Amino acid sequence: MKFTDLVKGVSSILDKFAPLCIFFVMLLIVANIFLRTVLNHPILGTYELVGFLTAVGVALALAHCAFKDGQIAVSLIMERFSNKCQAMVSFFVNLASLGLWAAVVWSLGELAQTMKIKGLVSPSAEIPVYPFIYLIAIGLLGLCLVLLNKSVISFRQILGNDSAKKVAR
Repeated sequence: MKFTDLVKGVSSILDKFAPLCIFFVMLLIVANIFLRTVLNHPILGTYELVGFLTAVGVALALAHCAFKDGQIAVSLIMERFSNKCQAMVSFFVNLASLGLWAAVVWSLGELAQTMKIKGLVSPSAEIPVYPFIYLIAIGLLGLCLVLLNKSVISFRQILGNDSAKKVAR
């Protein structure tokens, strides 16, 4: 249960930064429209920054969404199976998802490091790209923690541990 609390805390912290990204996107767009209209001088790199901040915002919110089971799930068929069978399917799906997202996090880390070494910047505003990629990787790492937690809970349910049922809800 302590690990679940840790995962909940991490996902909650990441989720607090996601709306800030979206707020800055909104602020940037409004400021760009104002400056373009009134002073005929738009903000250089607005399109790039909006893309970066939106991607970071989504990535940072994913862990909290997964922790709260906020994603769409079609359970029409799964509801017909026993609790143990549901736990087995959940375990393998979460484990497979964890493997996939862990590979994505690893690849993003390598990509960000390569971009940092090569000094890659965005085309128009020449903003370094690697910090945004690292932030996306951090958000997806939080998602990996949630998937690991869900895998452990499902495994406990498979073993018939009653306390896991309480934690999962």
